[in-house]
Amino acid sequence: MITLYKSTNRRLEQVQKPEPGCWINVVDPSEEELAWLLRELPFTEEYLQDPLDIDEKARAERDEDVLFTLIRIPHFQGKKDETPFITIPLGVVMNNDYIVTIAKEENVIIQEFENNRVKNLNTAKHYRFLLLILLKTAAKYLMHLREINKTVDKIEDALQDSMRNQDIFDLLKYQKALIFYTTALKSNELMMARLNRLQLLRTYEEDEELFQDVVTEFQQAIEMTNISSNIVVQMTTAYASIINNNMNKIIKTLTLITIVLYVPTLIASFFGMNVELPGQNSPNAFGVILSISLALSASILFIFLRRRWF
Repeated sequence: MITLYKSTNRRLEQVQKPEPGCWINVVDPSEEELAWLLRELPFTEEYLQDPLDIDEKARAERDEDVLFTLIRIPHFQGKKDETPFITIPLGVVMNNDYIVTIAKEENVIIQEFENNRVKNLNTAKHYRFLLLILLKTAAKYLMHLREINKTVDKIEDALQDSMRNQDIFDLLKYQKALIFYTTALKSNELMMARLNRLQLLRTYEEDEELFQDVVTEFQQAIEMTNISSNIVVQMTTAYASIINNNMNKIIKTLTLITIVLYVPTLIASFFGMNVELPGQNSPNAFGVILSISLALSASILFIFLRRRWF
């Protein structure tokens, strides 16, 4: 799908064909749409194809008057998904006339631009447009990380009460999501360093301040991701140890019960044999045998407790 926009009276308005100063948004394009883009725009096919590869890393490249930036943006798939939070690539290609965003899936970053929720948006100011995308990306990472932390806290409370396997699996899901975010943010950090070296995003004083805001937000997202990831790893390790310890206690209890019950069972087996046995004609034989069995079982239990084997 291809949608064309242009800023008019501080709002985005759709236009029908490419014109200087417009923004072209591309989402999961067909072969025909890609062919149309290559005919209409002076961009190489690589710049339009790479953002459609879900595993593509973040990077920034400049070729004469064309700047290509690939950003790893956060993407929420739903809490019931195997991995609720992942990252997807978003390509931003620009020259003096056009700015093109291209992604494999619909995403909240671009939707906020389309819904006029971004202040000071002007499609003719391409570098500022890119900075606003980066700022929204960093803000969305922080928002997702806060949501992950809240969910992990709920899982922690559930684990303290039940220790269900499903709670451990839920914790592992968010650990996997944090790994994706850590990798993506490191890749974005390298991309930001490349943009910084190009000195393209600091043309105006306002852009310089906006660039510093973007760097600060990304650094905060990286630190928050590292902290959250470490916490989840330690929680997973701790609860795994607790589960193993609880399992050991259960095994020890069952073993003690088995040993204590084994002595009466052994004595009853001897006196249940169809042979001559001492005291078999005594009227008090059953009581004596039962008393001996209980005394031996109690002695074994006392020894276990005294030596703290249980």
